[in-house]
Amino acid sequence: QVQLVEYGGGLVQAGGSLRLSCVPPGRTFSNYITGWFRQAPGKERELVAAIRWSSDTTYYIDSVKGRFTISRENAKNTVWLQMNSLEPEDTAVYYCAITRLWVTVQDYDYDYWGQGTQVTVSS
Repeated sequence: QVQLVEYGGGLVQAGGSLRLSCVPPGRTFSNYITGWFRQAPGKERELVAAIRWSSDTTYYIDSVKGRFTISRENAKNTVWLQMNSLEPEDTAVYYCAITRLWVTVQDYDYDYWGQGTQVTVSS
């Protein structure tokens, strides 16, 4: 089964920044939409941002608009999530996943997932 791999989580103070990356070993992102989800303790998993590789079209939930940026890098076959002005409410496990549907916020529409990376924002 295809696995995605996330990098870049960690502990940061409120107002700080982190950059997450997602790579698909053995596969290309080019025919997919890549999404970043997050799941905080006791909460449902939610789609934070998504990008359509072929057109660079992006999607963000309202709570991260202006703070998070999703982007892609063809040469490295990598999708990035730049997170600025982090808030304690952003604390969660972050997952990348891929789908062929644009834009779907339902996690069951995503075909392949990474293992997740923890992001913790201290106040």
